[in-house]
Amino acid sequence: MWTGPEEAERLVPRHVPRPRLHLVREWAEGDEVYRAELYDFVADGAVSATPAHTEAPRLTAAWWSGLRTAIGGLSTVRTERTAVRQAYLDRAMPKYLAFLGRPVPTVPPAWSTAHGDLHWANLTGPQLSILDWEGWGMAPAGYDAALLHAYSLAVPETAERVRKELSDILASEAGRFAELVVITELLQSAERGDNRELVPALRQRAGEVSGLGR
Repeated sequence: MWTGPEEAERLVPRHVPRPRLHLVREWAEGDEVYRAELYDFVADGAVSATPAHTEAPRLTAAWWSGLRTAIGGLSTVRTERTAVRQAYLDRAMPKYLAFLGRPVPTVPPAWSTAHGDLHWANLTGPQLSILDWEGWGMAPAGYDAALLHAYSLAVPETAERVRKELSDILASEAGRFAELVVITELLQSAERGDNRELVPALRQRAGEVSGLGR
């Protein structure tokens, strides 16, 4: 997390839209260490003030095309950074998906590089820019698309738009597995009080992508 923005500036292609990092300063005061980062000013605000959008965003076809290009470009970046660990999947998926009533796989069909926190509060509009690069790294292929879709489930119109625009990712075997990974993470975070309103939709979606939905 500490070095993520600097490594993104160095390794992620410029065609992946994001504010450029210009300067980093670190200093210590007693036992505490601080870090300041200076970025380009981003004129357009985040699509939502919270990760889970509560109304359908009005975004252009060009915005969605740019997002697809950005996800695809990022997925091919070579890095040793890790956004999601196999040990976590082995431990958490059986626990939080137990309500499905049958074992679920915990090994992804493929891995690729992901932003790792691609939700509506980290995307700007109407001009696309992707914010907050602290946690990027390797994750199950399709992870970014799956996360954005999960955070859209509170608004069926938005979730449908995400499925349409990112269908080549979400409709694949890897995409369906990535959805189960994201659902696991969000069900776990709901135990801590985060986005509890998404829980019914997350459980329903888990059944759909695992072939157990109605």
